Amino acid sequence: MPVAFNVARSTPRSADVVGVPVATDGPVPRGLGVTRATLAAMGFDGKVGQAVGVPAAAGPLQVAVGIGERSSVDAAVLRNAAAALARAASKGTHLATSLADVEGVDGRTAAQAVAEGIGLASYKFTRLKADKSASAITTVTLTGSPNRMAALDAGAQRGSVTGGAVCLARELANTPPAHLNARDIAEQAIELGAANGLEVTVYDEHALAEMGCGGLLGVNKGSVEPPRLVKLVYTPRGAARGHVALVGKGVMYDSGGISLKPSDGMHVMMKMDMTGAAVVLAAMSALKTLKPKVKVTGWMCCTDNMPSGSAMKLGDVLTIRNGKTVEIHNTDAEGRLVLADGLSLAVEEAPDAIVDIATLTGAAMGALGPKYAAVMGNEQGWVDQVTAAAGRADERLWQLPLPAEYRKLLDSNVADMRNIGGPYGGALTAGLFLKEFVGTTPWAHLDIAGPMNSDSDEGWLTKGATAYGVRTFLELLDKFAPVS
Repeated sequence: MPVAFNVARSTPRSADVVGVPVATDGPVPRGLGVTRATLAAMGFDGKVGQAVGVPAAAGPLQVAVGIGERSSVDAAVLRNAAAALARAASKGTHLATSLADVEGVDGRTAAQAVAEGIGLASYKFTRLKADKSASAITTVTLTGSPNRMAALDAGAQRGSVTGGAVCLARELANTPPAHLNARDIAEQAIELGAANGLEVTVYDEHALAEMGCGGLLGVNKGSVEPPRLVKLVYTPRGAARGHVALVGKGVMYDSGGISLKPSDGMHVMMKMDMTGAAVVLAAMSALKTLKPKVKVTGWMCCTDNMPSGSAMKLGDVLTIRNGKTVEIHNTDAEGRLVLADGLSLAVEEAPDAIVDIATLTGAAMGALGPKYAAVMGNEQGWVDQVTAAAGRADERLWQLPLPAEYRKLLDSNVADMRNIGGPYGGALTAGLFLKEFVGTTPWAHLDIAGPMNSDSDEGWLTKGATAYGVRTFLELLDKFAPVS
């Protein structure tokens, strides 16, 4: 259920839960009605992530929300504090809080972070459950000083949109493959595009054959479900300050193909192998409201990767859209094949920059763990923009190199290249493979295999698909500047 955000100078009478920020230092707000010693006895000392209800004889439930040291409060702290508040207040319907009015963070940034934290922590995938109960919060009022009202309102509305986009991508990524195939997500793209001012074009298997998209078609060969390539275009009113292409891997279910994955917990999560495409769709759906002054083209490369008598085989050679040939040495290295077609098509439109996003390699997760995504690219200025955007979004990102000396690991005796580079540095050779399809266009590659899923409710994350990248993309587009 969507949450409505508004602002006010004081707590409305209709509020049934009030969130009160409490730091680890300084006085406890008088309105909370308890001392620090009482809070400590309740196991609360003001650390970020803590939230505890304070009993009262009458009136709304008061919830103490930890914000850590006052001097260290920033947007990331407020986002996580708001998430803790949302969970503690989940049985109420109207939440009011002064959390966005703390010192040290401007009103717009603070309100956006608080709105995101509340919206994201309130998300729960219930579509296939008998118990569809989730957070009861329907209204949130951010209270603050009179001179901050306009900034708080602007930030809250932006945070509501960005948080909603993340929840959309989470919903898609959490949906099992039997309930969401390439045709289904293409139909959703058409509906969302019509509702959000996007130009949408869907290419079926016949169009893809005419276009020479051999990577996408090769991966799809073993599936009974046909592939779809979806193109979405956002054109801002007035002069655009550039053109960015977003390319998302949309492998709706990845069995590994003939190179079958082991039947373990990771295999179960392969319904999330289309997270990149979901992130592109969700970010694109928010642009009409957020109004960035940059043209954006999104590409969703969608298919299953399945084993069957018709499946792609080791030793097969595929011809990608840009004419390069690829010898298959592992059918489970399929994401780079569908992205190769998407990147090739993106380059043909001569954008100022490209960024692709994919749950691409276990090697990236092996190197960085489940909390960090990897970024690689061919233009440091563009990589820096992407990294800065991820920092503002509090989505952890770490740059990995693209060593030229590793390119020879992709050499093939029968084709221009092969699709894997050996047992070591798999994330790097995957990046080098993708680099072959972007030419000189500034390009960055996000490998989100690690943070695609959360095993628990933690901060603004909820258990299941994280939709990592949506807010990074929206931050990136908001402040995009062509690389000189």
